[in-house]
Amino acid sequence: MDRPIDADYRNRKLIKRVSIGFTGAVLLFVLLAWAPRWVRPSLAKSRIRTAVVDVGAVEATITSSGTVVPEFEQVLSSPIDSRILKILKRPGSQLKRGDAIMELDVSQATLELNKLNQQLAIKQNQQAQRKLELENTLLKLQSLLGIKRLDLKSFQLQLTQQRKLWDARLTSEGQLRHAEVQEETAQTELKQLEEEIVNAGRATQSQLDGLVLEIKTLEQERDEAQRQLDLATTRADRDGVLTWVVTEEGSSVHKGEVIARTADLSSFRVEAKISDVHAGRLSVNLPVKIKVDEEFLEGSISSILPTIKDGIMTLLVALEQKSSKLLRANLRVDVYIVTDHKDRALRIKRGPFANSEGDHEVFVIRGDMAVKVPVRLGIASFENFEVVKGLIQGDEVIISDMTDYLRMKEIKLD
Repeated sequence: MDRPIDADYRNRKLIKRVSIGFTGAVLLFVLLAWAPRWVRPSLAKSRIRTAVVDVGAVEATITSSGTVVPEFEQVLSSPIDSRILKILKRPGSQLKRGDAIMELDVSQATLELNKLNQQLAIKQNQQAQRKLELENTLLKLQSLLGIKRLDLKSFQLQLTQQRKLWDARLTSEGQLRHAEVQEETAQTELKQLEEEIVNAGRATQSQLDGLVLEIKTLEQERDEAQRQLDLATTRADRDGVLTWVVTEEGSSVHKGEVIARTADLSSFRVEAKISDVHAGRLSVNLPVKIKVDEEFLEGSISSILPTIKDGIMTLLVALEQKSSKLLRANLRVDVYIVTDHKDRALRIKRGPFANSEGDHEVFVIRGDMAVKVPVRLGIASFENFEVVKGLIQGDEVIISDMTDYLRMKEIKLD
């Protein structure tokens, strides 16, 4: 027969169950409250790079690459169609102004020069002959002019006598008229002879002027032929180094074909390549910094070439220290073109944490925590970003790549 459970026993069981449930609830609450802290990510300080926000100058720069090239380069081309007789210098040879580099076959050029000299001599002879002919013609005409003047004077005297006799009724009217006709005829012939002398002089002078032009043209052709002949032994125009020369003696070269290159390796400039998207921000005389072996050289844009190929434009940079020992031909360098400058601005060193101007989220160190903060960055140089908003002077910022932590608001630092 069943007996009722003791009341004390039931109370103890109830109290035990309530205690177990309360304890479980407390443990669950504590777990929910502290679990996020227990699983919060941490980061070792040794794995990150930091920088402190300070105040100083910031320059907006465009970064590109460049090549060091000689400031002065000369391309020597063949002045004539010829054949290489002898190569006198080899690449790498030091050159002095006037040093011969090679000899070309000049037999054809010499023949052409001799022909021009002969043609010039013929024209000069024709000029001398025409001058002599003019002098003879003018001499004969002048002699004839003197005779005509004497004839006119004689006819004028006869006319004067006939008029006196006519007034005294000692001659006939026919004789008077005959004297008048002779005088008029002599005057006409004298005038015609004077005009003939003038016309003869003009005609002969015109012929002489034509000969002068022909002689001048031949002289210019002769001088050019002589110049090309002088250039046939290719010579350096200035001190430098022979960087390239044709290699085969006996080979034919055409007029204008490149046969040698020289360079002055005592001074250099930089040839930079940059995307044409920056074209609107570039202009001649913008300051430029060239990074060579962790050192910087100052310069400026001397010219912007108009040709754009595959979206790339070329700039020529003139250096202040164009003879620096850091420079050598064909050296690859980093080029920083300064497009803006601020003397005093909040700034933070550049790093992988941001790659451009604009809005970003960065981690600022607060004690043993790194807290994510929205910031706005302004102009960027090759060393610093300008801080426009979000940070103050003295803030320590993680500048390492934090891409893997951007979803976190805080990171514990170990």
